[in-house]
Amino acid sequence: MGEFSTAALGFPAALFSAALVVVIGFWLLVLVGGADHHGFDGHGHGDAVGAGGVPVTVAASLMIAIAWFTSLTGSVLVRRLDPSGAVRAGLDLAVLAAAMLLAWSVTRLLLRRLRVLFPDQPPPSRLDFIGVTCTIRTGSVSASFGQAEVAAADGSTAVVQVRQQGHDDLRAGSTALLYAFDEDGEFFWVAPFDPALDPRSAP
Repeated sequence: MGEFSTAALGFPAALFSAALVVVIGFWLLVLVGGADHHGFDGHGHGDAVGAGGVPVTVAASLMIAIAWFTSLTGSVLVRRLDPSGAVRAGLDLAVLAAAMLLAWSVTRLLLRRLRVLFPDQPPPSRLDFIGVTCTIRTGSVSASFGQAEVAAADGSTAVVQVRQQGHDDLRAGSTALLYAFDEDGEFFWVAPFDPALDPRSAP
């Protein structure tokens, strides 16, 4: 352990050891709910390593951990060779450069695999349904009752709560337009809609 401790506290591993302590502290805070792993996203999202969409906290953590491990391993090997002062300084600089290059390359590769876990598009919102037509699924729709089926942009469907302010004949199978969303009641206001009037249906 003494050999590794000496290497971890010496140049160049010490440069990454301090950063690694910060990374470990940050993720411990994330685990106990004291921090958000998206907290330092900004607009970076790992773009520096060609992995847009991945939070910069994840990218930085991976790069620091890989650089620390690589520099530590290189430092131990250099100390075992026991070179002279000038040669050792040159080898230490080479270890530093290799650690940074390897960390960048490996992180870039790993983040490309992780991009599927961090989609660029924001999650769908119920507000996206405003202005979309739906199909009534209950026998009627009133100011206090009603459900309808609506199709999302990706082709999936969802059943949503709907209400109407008037007394239009909205029954099961009829088409209606979702024109507003009530956040307190978590339902959509709907109005009758004639598909024949939709300009998109014109030949």
